[in-house]
Amino acid sequence: MKYRPLGRTGMNVSEISFGAWAIGGSWGVVDDEQSMAALHRAVDLGVNFIDTADVYGDGHSERLIARLKRERPNDTIYVATKAGRRLDPHTAAGYTYENLRQFVERSLKNLEMESLDLVQLHCPPTEVYSRAEVFAALDRLQEEGKIRHYGVSVEKADEALKAIEYPNVKTVQIIFNIFRQRPAETFFRHAQLKRVGILARVPLASGLLTGKITAQSTFAADDHRNFNRYGQQFDVGETFSGVDLDAGLAAVSGLRSLVPAGWSMAQYALRWILMFDAVSCAIPGAKRPDQAEDNCRAADLPPIGETQMAATKVLYDTYVRPLVHHRW
Repeated sequence: MKYRPLGRTGMNVSEISFGAWAIGGSWGVVDDEQSMAALHRAVDLGVNFIDTADVYGDGHSERLIARLKRERPNDTIYVATKAGRRLDPHTAAGYTYENLRQFVERSLKNLEMESLDLVQLHCPPTEVYSRAEVFAALDRLQEEGKIRHYGVSVEKADEALKAIEYPNVKTVQIIFNIFRQRPAETFFRHAQLKRVGILARVPLASGLLTGKITAQSTFAADDHRNFNRYGQQFDVGETFSGVDLDAGLAAVSGLRSLVPAGWSMAQYALRWILMFDAVSCAIPGAKRPDQAEDNCRAADLPPIGETQMAATKVLYDTYVRPLVHHRW
């Protein structure tokens, strides 16, 4: 495992870290003991950063991570969580100090921590990025010692650019993968200038970039790849990166010939993300230890060649760019 600075936080995080949405819920059947085995295997392989949220399984994901930290008292494990999506209705007006404090205190209890390593606004309405009082509330929570650092998780690159105008925003979590390349064009340079850490989320496009999904694949009723494929519950960009399934499968078919011998397609997709120096880490999910191991091995692979990188961009430009590039 290799490590990169997480912006100005002082944390050096594993290039391949752990996204804990799937072990909380909304990804079909999840077994807690398998989830714990996946977390332990990831830490065994050098992962020291886990991303979660208070709404993943209504706090279940956070509580599993607390258990991991109890079971690994000698390991350094940084935890990032998110706040805001518990609001009902989820409106910009709800992002007040009082509500954020309540969410943070609940996460502190779930994670069994005295101070949260990193709190991120959880894909708030775009209007939030124009409300200075929201970021002043985060400053206050930081001054009170409830959080060490804060950042944002965004849907759009334009939101990321607005967020980093606030001086204490130290990280941005954004969808970035072979099927979502716009952030590299519009955002990364600005983040580097301000030393803002970048967490690449949905790095495998909800499993599309593993190469294991086919046109015949079906998903459980409680799997967002079933219930949110057309954006019925939240932003459609969170599911398959907003890519039409047929177009995505066509692009995946083209990618197969680019994957070097001995690599899985998931490893190729993750190693592609790591080719961008602005990225602090990718945060793929894993519900089983073998998935965690496959993901982590991507950090040990050599750089992808220029010819393969160029061919990957051609596939994006041909199949995916017209569908997503202008939207996020």
